[in-house]
Formats: sequence, C-alpha cells, structure tokens
Amino acid sequence: MELIEALCTTGAVREFTTESVGDAVVARILDRARFAPSGGNRQGWRVVVLKDREVRRRLRDVYVAGWYEYLAQAQAGLTPWAPITDLDAETAARARAAELAASAAEGPGGFAEHFDEVPVLLVVLADLRALAAVDRDLGRYTLAGGASIYPFVWNLLLAARAEGLAGVVTTMVVRYEPEVKALLEVPDDMAVAAVVALGHPVRQPTRLTRAAVAEFTTVDRVGGPVFGA
Repeated sequence: MELIEALCTTGAVREFTTESVGDAVVARILDRARFAPSGGNRQGWRVVVLKDREVRRRLRDVYVAGWYEYLAQAQAGLTPWAPITDLDAETAARARAAELAASAAEGPGGFAEHFDEVPVLLVVLADLRALAAVDRDLGRYTLAGGASIYPFVWNLLLAARAEGLAGVVTTMVVRYEPEVKALLEVPDDMAVAAVVALGHPVRQPTRLTRAAVAEFTTVDRVGGPVFGA
C-alpha cells in the first residue's frame, strides 16, 4: 500500500470477521513495527501476544470495567479522565457505570463485551528505565516519555494495514494497571502502555475525516496568525 494512502486511511477499527490471523502475519507486523523511532534508540517496548483463552477473558473483564466508566463520562459530556476537568462531575458520571453495565448485559454486546474474541491482542509494555521523560519534574501530567513508545504502537497499525488487516489502539486497561500486571506477570519497572487489537475488518477503512490544518496550526504563537500554504 502506498504510504500516503495508508496514512489517510488507517483509522480505529473495532469490527472484525471471524477469520483468524496466523502467527507468521503477526511476526511480520512486529518485525516491521520495530523500526519505529525511540529516545536514544533504546526501544523500550515489550509486547505480549495473548493466546490463552482464560487470560484473554480476564483481560476483557478489566477492559469492560474501564469501558463503562468511560462511557458514563462521555455521555455526561466530559472527556474521560482528562488531566484538566471537573472532578465532581466526573465522579457523578462514573457512578452510572454499573447502570450502563447492567443495560449492556441485556444485549448482544459490542467490541468491549467481546474483547477477548478479537483475533489478535497485543499488550504493549513500556520499560520505565528506557524512557527519556523530560517533563517528569514539571509538576503536571507527564506525557513526553510516550514519544518513545507510541510511534511503535502506530507502526503496528500501519504494518497491519499493509497486511490487509485493521485494528485499534486502546489504553482502557491502563486504568486497572495493577490487575493487568498481575495477570501478565509484568515486573515493577514496566508500565502498561496500550493494547493493540487487530483482525480482518468487516469493512475496509476509507479516507478518514479530520480537522483542517488551519484549525490547529498557527505561526510563532498559539494565538498567532493561522498557518496555511
């Protein structure tokens, strides 16, 4: 697939056929994704490929717990777990999670409820000793360290796209990191960064809709003139 087409059509896909994905395909995806950049080329990522049905089921249980909290906040008009938010409103919204879970249990369920059935589940871990988290001491939410991990995660999606697959990056299970680390026997010096779900898409992705460059780019200052060709 031509690069620009891949960049413009690799979106979040959560509906997959029942067709399996062979280990050889997953190995190629990982082999291509490993060329992602990272601070100092330390490549501080680690991947766990989930195959055991019971492990998958238990991870699904963790996922749905976070999903209903997420959904409750979104329905209240909040950005779930935003670093800057109305905490009282968030707490009130999250109180509805059990209600949403009960309602979902009466239906067929969607991606969250069938998370364990996704053809490929890759848990991406970050070696905290390998991250140049230059914003560590700023006294605010830290995110710079992710620059050494998430390019690799994005490469996984692009490499999967080249194989005719699609998928989504989810950080939902990070909400319950202690449980995930215990389940997967993750050492203390590693953090859970994401889960990448992959499979054969029910519908092939098409060109995505995104904000125009002029909506998020200015010159010299945040409030400066809009940048444009």
